[in-house]
Amino acid sequence: MRHTSRFLAATAITGALAAFQPGLPAFAATPSDTLIQAWAIDDIISLDPAEVFEFTASELIGNSYETLIGYDVKDVSQIFGVVAESWEVSEDGKTLHFKVREGRKFASGNPITAADVVFSLTRAVKLDKSPAFILTQFGFSPENVDAQIVQTGDYTFDFKMDQAYAPSLVLYCLTATVASVVDQKLAMSHEANGDFGYDWLKTGYAGSGPFTIREWRANEVVVMERNDNYSGEAPKIARAIMRHIPEPAAQRLLLEQGDVDIARNLGPEEMEALSSNADIKSQAGVKGSIYYLGLNQKNEFLSKPQVRQAMKYLVDYAAISDTIMKGRAMVHQSFLPRGFLGEIDDTPFALNVAKAKELLAEAGVPDGFTVTMDTRNTADITAMGTAIQQTFGQAGIKLSLIPGDGGQTLTKYRARTHDIYIGQWGPDYQDPHTNADTFASNPDNKDGASSKTLAWRNSWDIPEMTARTRAAMLERDTGKRAEMYEALQREQQQDSPFVIMFQQVENVAVRANVQNFVLGPSFNDNSFKAVTK
Repeated sequence: MRHTSRFLAATAITGALAAFQPGLPAFAATPSDTLIQAWAIDDIISLDPAEVFEFTASELIGNSYETLIGYDVKDVSQIFGVVAESWEVSEDGKTLHFKVREGRKFASGNPITAADVVFSLTRAVKLDKSPAFILTQFGFSPENVDAQIVQTGDYTFDFKMDQAYAPSLVLYCLTATVASVVDQKLAMSHEANGDFGYDWLKTGYAGSGPFTIREWRANEVVVMERNDNYSGEAPKIARAIMRHIPEPAAQRLLLEQGDVDIARNLGPEEMEALSSNADIKSQAGVKGSIYYLGLNQKNEFLSKPQVRQAMKYLVDYAAISDTIMKGRAMVHQSFLPRGFLGEIDDTPFALNVAKAKELLAEAGVPDGFTVTMDTRNTADITAMGTAIQQTFGQAGIKLSLIPGDGGQTLTKYRARTHDIYIGQWGPDYQDPHTNADTFASNPDNKDGASSKTLAWRNSWDIPEMTARTRAAMLERDTGKRAEMYEALQREQQQDSPFVIMFQQVENVAVRANVQNFVLGPSFNDNSFKAVTK
């Protein structure tokens, strides 16, 4: 019976994918039990929750793993336990005592216990990949974490921190993908050279979410299947497929033909063309992710404060928002997205070439200079980069675009070998510290630092601002805390090597028969477990 079901599933997947293969006939419609999305998925570099930090992979992890804590995507202030049944805060505020729900299983059939949770959290700290700072900010290190996150019973454990942090901050951090609960027995069965199963889990799966990850072929496809051991309500569809189709025109054609159910990267022209098609509907959701330029302070020109500010006057925010990103982004120039505690709506910068030239002259480069920008080769980023190239040129800055796929540009950015990087950043959890910690904090600016925030990626050495960011995370008075974040943002707007431009509005085109696809505030909140067709 098991062999039969696997054969049928494989047959369905093969048929669903046929539409994407050159020379093969297209289907009139996708299978009724399968959701197929066309998307640019070249930013996936790993499927290990301890390493995942990019949008597409975050969505995959959000639909295939579970965390201790969750929240209502319609009201993020409503926090609830997922794997955790309950928790208590110690009198001194430094320890959270957790109880894990009994009776839950991983997709493998192994039971979920406190040992798995402790393993998952300590593993993330010891591996020390990019998102580890979400946990290490509470005083954990590879050397001390075994004594700080401690199992106290089959279904209980303690989370011991170095200071008394705001409980809501800690709980929101435990909703992040890096805090996903990993099947210890399965991961460790693939351990090699003390890597906690990392090499295997980069392309493997060891979770308990509504879907399993059956296959990932880089820059091609991800195939997910319903997890029959999922403890929540079973997904309505049997499988979900993401195809790497970066070209908006190709996405639109496949959607119109019925070969895909959802198109994720359509531009304003495609959305306008589809607006009169009764078989297609649009769906929008404001995201916490922001578009920005990161200016590497290792560059002799970009390290000049006047140059940094000049570049903030050399982006035509209104034109890009109204044309290239029409319906998909709104002008936003601070590191906290709208809707977060302490966010500000200030937009002090607009295209002003004369002002930029004055600043460049003050910096000693009145004739400009030559610089490069790494640009992910998706349609919107490419178009945005080209527009910025043109306005930079009006002030004498000769900007060369270096295109690459998401993995290539991210790898270079993480190595701090870029000049300028154009990218997106989305909150890892629903607390203002998530963005403050990466845009306004850099505890160690050395190349080999363990905390690799965006400030670090751009070599911005800011010990005083880092201290203020940490003070804001410890402040328990909500009003005072909001004021601290407001002040940080205004200073960061003027002085930082970040040109923050827009906040994303995710606007997708969906076949009319697809119901209950959820666009959440973060990409790991996007959900297709309730989808019906």
